[in-house]
Amino acid sequence: MATLRLGDTAPDFTADSSMGTINLYEYLGDSWGILFSHPADFTPVCTTELGTASNFKGEFDKRNVKMLALSVDGADSHREWIKDINEVQETTVNFPIIADEDKKVSHLYDMIHPRVNSTFTVRSVFIIAPDKTVKLTLTYPASTGRNFYELLRVVDSLQLTANHKVATPANWKNGEDVVVSPAIPTPQAKEIFSKGVNEIKPYLRMTPDPTK
Repeated sequence: MATLRLGDTAPDFTADSSMGTINLYEYLGDSWGILFSHPADFTPVCTTELGTASNFKGEFDKRNVKMLALSVDGADSHREWIKDINEVQETTVNFPIIADEDKKVSHLYDMIHPRVNSTFTVRSVFIIAPDKTVKLTLTYPASTGRNFYELLRVVDSLQLTANHKVATPANWKNGEDVVVSPAIPTPQAKEIFSKGVNEIKPYLRMTPDPTK
């Protein structure tokens, strides 16, 4: 399959997991989703990531985001790996890990990069909106663990900008000022954003977070 691009529909699938059979669309329902892949079970960086992800689940829950991991090993292997993760990360893995031994899902989501490894998945992240479109893709090298604070920040930005005519600037954090959409003339922007519009340049206008 061709590489998934932003705005594409996330492919549906049904697969075994550490928590039984999962159908992606049924699992997500009307929620947002985050799907992140791992090259194999019992790998060191991914062990830290899944433990961290478990500790962040409450924050994703607050944002109506359902978590889903994937590895090319089987469900029984996942369940044994989870015991290690829970022990060394002092947590409880509380979301499914998809078993993808036949690499069906890996190929659907273009997670096999032969120039890196022809067998294992790369470490990708997909954020999926309630309409099942892909809103973010990230691929990390095996040597670099994922930053879950950044993934939460992106979710906050995506959810804010989905409902308001704004964008979020560099290093933005939830609650900080946002950028007024360039498509809105400044007089109209001042009507829309009652908290005020700061015109730094004609093309760069800032306004307080409209949800706060």
